[in-house]
Amino acid sequence: MLDFKEFNDKEREYYNQDFSVVNELLKRVRSALADGNPVKIDDLDFSGIIDFKSDETFIYITLFQSGRKFLRYGSRKSDFEKTINRNIEILRQNKRLKEFDISDENACRIMLECIIDRRKIKPSELNMEHFDNGRFEIGVNGLELRNDGISYYYMPTDAVTLNHLGMRSVLNTVVKKTPIGKMTNSISERLKILSASKTYEYYLFRSRAFITFKDKCIPLYRGNILYNDFSYDILYNQIIKSSQFLLDNMYEDGRFLYYYDCTDDSRKDHEHPTRKEDNLYYNDLRHCGGIISCIRAYQLTADEKFIRAAKKAIDWSISITREHDTKWGKAYYAFYNRKSKLGGSGVFLVALMQYRNFTGDKSYDEYIKGYVRHILSRVYKNGEILGYYIHPAFQNGQPLINMTDEERKATFSFYYPGEALLGLALFANNFYDDDKLVKETRKIAKKALDWIVDERPKIYADLFTALPSDAWLMQAIEEWAKDKNFRKDNYLNFVFTDANTMMEKMYQRDDSPYIDYEGGYYYNYGDHYYPDGARSEGLVAAYYLARFLGKEKLEQKLLAACKKAAKSQFSLFNCEENNYSHKNQARSLYSIRFKATRQWIRVDSIQHVACFFARLYKAEN
Repeated sequence: MLDFKEFNDKEREYYNQDFSVVNELLKRVRSALADGNPVKIDDLDFSGIIDFKSDETFIYITLFQSGRKFLRYGSRKSDFEKTINRNIEILRQNKRLKEFDISDENACRIMLECIIDRRKIKPSELNMEHFDNGRFEIGVNGLELRNDGISYYYMPTDAVTLNHLGMRSVLNTVVKKTPIGKMTNSISERLKILSASKTYEYYLFRSRAFITFKDKCIPLYRGNILYNDFSYDILYNQIIKSSQFLLDNMYEDGRFLYYYDCTDDSRKDHEHPTRKEDNLYYNDLRHCGGIISCIRAYQLTADEKFIRAAKKAIDWSISITREHDTKWGKAYYAFYNRKSKLGGSGVFLVALMQYRNFTGDKSYDEYIKGYVRHILSRVYKNGEILGYYIHPAFQNGQPLINMTDEERKATFSFYYPGEALLGLALFANNFYDDDKLVKETRKIAKKALDWIVDERPKIYADLFTALPSDAWLMQAIEEWAKDKNFRKDNYLNFVFTDANTMMEKMYQRDDSPYIDYEGGYYYNYGDHYYPDGARSEGLVAAYYLARFLGKEKLEQKLLAACKKAAKSQFSLFNCEENNYSHKNQARSLYSIRFKATRQWIRVDSIQHVACFFARLYKAEN
């Protein structure tokens, strides 16, 4: 690992400064945009905050307002004041300026972004994998292409405002501004021409960016507000407000807003782009995650609105429930999108049991037992839990009763068994009204756990990644361990081994050059970080398991890691300060995004983070 301590200490020191001088500058910029009078800044001291260099400090001023496409202009003049006034002059000439309520600081937000640390690189050096001279870090670095004395810029904050994550989007955005952009509309052709060109010079740079928020200004890092420390208050606020987002965007039939693109104010899922507006994709598993989020919020607040929403969403899942007979009696399964997935039935059983546990409501007991019977019926003779009961690509869409080895492998899911086993564990440990079914559940679940822990790594080795990902199974084993007969070393070792690997593959305070990386995961050192709520649910399950077993040293190590992971996820939350670039700011408010610069949200991007946060909050509160 590389040591970036000195650099990061300076970065943290920078962001701990008083930025009132920038706030005053932006107030003057607002006035000048409104009345046209030049900005005077000779009485303001920017030393240590904005160090203007006439050969480097290109400056952008950008206007944001909900419902408007952002308006921006950038320039570089001989001094700071002239540069600011040039930007204002050109912005005032733009016909679109009248679309912005410049004088209203609550409506129109102004960003100032200044280039720093500009350096020339070879095109062959440009990469997103290594912490070296050519590293392009999305949201932190910008790219300048220079040709025939003219520069074309991709600013670091473009990653957030344009919803980017990869290098292809960056290169296409900047190359479109060059003469190459006029040669072809094909992205591939543009990039091929650029790659072959010998006339373009490449420069990497960073920036200092500031955004107004009401009567103050906020320094941005990676286009986001920067969280310096872990805080239970922040944790709690994000749990409750993101859960409220789920309620505010719930449909009458009990479904949640499945997907939302904050950049385009669109509900069209990027993974299903051809679906029509009146038939957008929906996913029954992720729907159940929304139910669980509402239940967790109810657990923390005792606010009935959350449990009413959970019940409404449960009733939608009941509406897609089908039945069949098993040797244990009538069974129920989830059927949606022409499929019956083990995960759909498993996560719904989790949701039903959590609802029952936290409310005492037994009105769904027959469905609970029916879903248990269905899952038991899907445990193969060797202990493997079969991934699908119905799949349109197999056996003409009929129930998959007698499956070949090839069919079993083709329909195997890495995550579904853990989801099903968690549902069974919650049932076995908390359902006292059917001793016979509980006893059968324990017997079959033990066989399934033995298979998944001991045999799955041999049979499906290609599905395992360097960064562990089966958080559902970690949660399942945590729940099963409440039964002393399930505290087997191979089960417990699975949880703690995966948790230790997660901690090993977690960026620490000073082993990356980016101060928001701490607590984010990676597959390979140098990867762009993963602020990952889904994996973190497994990590916090390991914490609770260690606490239950009295492993105090491991418990504290895991708790510290969970706090780091949580802090890395704080910036995914679309608070008022952080959603400045969104097309419909009222709609995106309090949602949780996939990634630090991606502006996509989905019901599970909220669920995983909110549920991880809720369990972490309960650890010490």
